[in-house]
Amino acid sequence: MEDEIFFNQSKYIKELLKKFRLEDSKPTKTPMLMEIKLIKDDEADSMDSSKYRGMIGSVHYLTASRPDIMFSVCLCARFQENPKTTHLEDIKRIFRYVRGTTHLGLWYPKGTGVETIVYADFDHAGDYIDRKITSGICTFMGCCLTSWFAKKQTALAISTTEAEYVSAEKACQQALWMKQALIDYEIRLDDVPIM
Repeated sequence: MEDEIFFNQSKYIKELLKKFRLEDSKPTKTPMLMEIKLIKDDEADSMDSSKYRGMIGSVHYLTASRPDIMFSVCLCARFQENPKTTHLEDIKRIFRYVRGTTHLGLWYPKGTGVETIVYADFDHAGDYIDRKITSGICTFMGCCLTSWFAKKQTALAISTTEAEYVSAEKACQQALWMKQALIDYEIRLDDVPIM
């Protein structure tokens, strides 16, 4: 557009829903239930792992314009090796959420400032299998979201304080990377605040 950029993958979403025969599924308001606990469900029936991996890969590509599904997709991706029917229901819920929110995307207005802010959060012992934390980081330049990720950490945090330090470390790495990228483009920043 003349004064802004709107990045949206609605056409891809429609193709995705058709590919997995979910175009008539009932939309949901959230990509995942708050009380859901994804675990290795040994009692549930196994399913075709190639189909599950295909669904995860397809919806993971969608996270390029949809940071709202990043955390849910990453949780479901942990079960690609031996997915069960219960995991399939969780990934189908993400598809149903996406079906009801095809209009969402990323908006970048023209003339946005270069003030960069990095936010970090974590879930202490949030993985119900190995009790490791998942860090979530997002970076804004002005009012525009420019990078985001959710990552299960390799270390086991003993306390919430340690988990905060791990997330803060990842946020600092992201802030320094962003600062260096801006310097490479000859845009100087004095400080990058981390919140």
